[in-house]
Amino acid sequence: MATVQQKRETQTVKMADSAQPELMDEDQSFFSNLDIFLFSLIAGLIVYWLIFRKKVEPIPEFKKIESVAQTTRETSFIDKMKKTGRNIVVFYGSQTGTAEEFSNRLAKDAHRYGMKGMSADPEEYDMSELSRLPEIENSLAIFCMATYGEGDPTDNSQDFYDWLHEGDADFTGVKYTVFALGNKTYEHYNAMGKYVDQRMAELGAQRIFDLGMGDDDGNLEEDFVSWREQFWPAVCEHFGVEATGEESSIRQYELKVHSDLNMNKIYTGELGRLKSFENQKPPFDSKNPFLAPVTVNRKLNKAGDRHLMHLELDITGSKIRYESGDHVAVYPINDSVIVNRIGEVLGVDLDTVISLNNLDEESNKKHPFPCPTTYRTALTHYLDITNPPRTNVLYELAQYATDPKEQENMKKMASSSPEGKALYQSWVLDSCRNILAILEDLPSLRPPIDHLCELLPRLQARYYSIASSSKVHPNSIHICAVVVEYQTKTGRVNKGVATNWLKNKTPTDNGHKATVPMYIRKSQFRLPFKSTNPVIMIGPGTGIAPFMGFVQERGWLKEQGKEVGETVLYYGCRHKNEDFLYQEELKEFEKTGVLTELNVAFSRDQTEKVYVQHLLKRNKEAVWRLVHTDNAHIYICGDARYMARDVQNAFYEIAEELGELSQAQAVDYIKKLMTKGRYSQDVWS
Repeated sequence: MATVQQKRETQTVKMADSAQPELMDEDQSFFSNLDIFLFSLIAGLIVYWLIFRKKVEPIPEFKKIESVAQTTRETSFIDKMKKTGRNIVVFYGSQTGTAEEFSNRLAKDAHRYGMKGMSADPEEYDMSELSRLPEIENSLAIFCMATYGEGDPTDNSQDFYDWLHEGDADFTGVKYTVFALGNKTYEHYNAMGKYVDQRMAELGAQRIFDLGMGDDDGNLEEDFVSWREQFWPAVCEHFGVEATGEESSIRQYELKVHSDLNMNKIYTGELGRLKSFENQKPPFDSKNPFLAPVTVNRKLNKAGDRHLMHLELDITGSKIRYESGDHVAVYPINDSVIVNRIGEVLGVDLDTVISLNNLDEESNKKHPFPCPTTYRTALTHYLDITNPPRTNVLYELAQYATDPKEQENMKKMASSSPEGKALYQSWVLDSCRNILAILEDLPSLRPPIDHLCELLPRLQARYYSIASSSKVHPNSIHICAVVVEYQTKTGRVNKGVATNWLKNKTPTDNGHKATVPMYIRKSQFRLPFKSTNPVIMIGPGTGIAPFMGFVQERGWLKEQGKEVGETVLYYGCRHKNEDFLYQEELKEFEKTGVLTELNVAFSRDQTEKVYVQHLLKRNKEAVWRLVHTDNAHIYICGDARYMARDVQNAFYEIAEELGELSQAQAVDYIKKLMTKGRYSQDVWS
């Protein structure tokens, strides 16, 4: 209507202009029309403002609040250290919580040497301030850096890595050391820790102790304890200080019991914002996961004693976007049987509402987990109660063992002596004793539950390679997983937290939908940019997951009329009639030509075991042609310890034989494919 009115008014003005030479004596009438027009326009604007102003007011208000929050957040770790009298800062790059845990332990250690430390997340601070560290006397920066995926930084250290990589800071006078966390079965073992160690030195910092190398494929805890036991004496020598001898346990949090708190103020499993599971708001991420309804949960294997499953999560309306090759992170909850048993053994009311408040008021971390909450919620949603506890937990809990022999053994396992390490390895790690098993097997150990909750690490999200393509399933994310369950040396049955929880997530139609808290973690595991490039995919067992997405996407591209290169899959399982996952779907893809080749190794259907690497070598001429002549991209998904290594060795052999290369040249050939992004791995151990 406004547009039509404007046209009419414009026409009126034009008519008045054109009539002006002939009707000069009617000037007064012309101005009256113009006055009316201007008056109408101003009145219209006033009415518009009066009606709609309430709708636009919240926008500047929201921005104003947001900017206030941003300006009040302290990003200067130097100022914080000066204010609180600290001289040691321990930065952590952590994906699963272990590096953060080690960082906290090192910061806590400092008091034994007359120093004061703080643990810090590089994501929360201005890391360019590192050059100011020498302003603080006897200062030291420690870096506990984990490596994620294919030599990548963890999410919280990505910005720090980028800044180090691109910047040219002057770290003259800065003293530092690095402890790296990784896994030897991965190609880029401890890449992040090695890089930080090297780059700090290049920028002028002084390394005061050798780079520590933690190997999660061996015994990460032992690697850390051994490094730490040598590190602190070196620090004392460098700064000329002596150990105070204080070995006593120091509490980081104090307990507050709530008796009359409003139930709406109590956390019930949320990871960030209170009531975020009831009132979901995008964007969704690690601190604000989306509750995705489970629409499909079916068993994939036809027989056998394992349970392999396919789940579909509905992300309709969430604004979540994903690509083939990405990972879905899910937050599981612990088995209520274990939770109840811990409460029973310790003789506590698990429904007591509590807060654990940091005794260090300057710390960014106010609580070890969302508070206020109940012990039951903490043990169910927030704490890791199924993994074997680390040595520092045993050391801190030892004081509560009333039997001298039990207390002695706990302290021994927490020591760095060869006897203590061997006892920890056999009694805790090899026997897969979780905290409940330890409490049950040490009858005199009955710690206060609040101290136990303070010491236990956080329950972490579990990552799964997405088994679907968003081109075909834009509102659905598929998961392929095997349920973990095994008997320990103590005769107990241990169950995988996430897979057993997912197994019981059955879709229902009675009004209550089973949901999974989830978010997406982006990956570098991507199909080639050019659809004409051939792909060779190698994924035995549940390693098939990302390739279901890849094949779906290649099929979709064909349907769009795009030219698609050869799509070759090498899959492996135990028995054709038991655990050939997605058999019908894969056969259909082969029949329609989406899959150029489907090569399946049934490892136990004959006397001699046959694996995917054997099929690769059997088809070596075709494989070499695709790789060397046709620029094929190679993708490997699955077990890192054996399968990925054996497949890589198979490619070395093929390159050496058919490329007529020496062994060293063949290795270099495959390494160059990795550098070019043509040899990608999505592996785990």
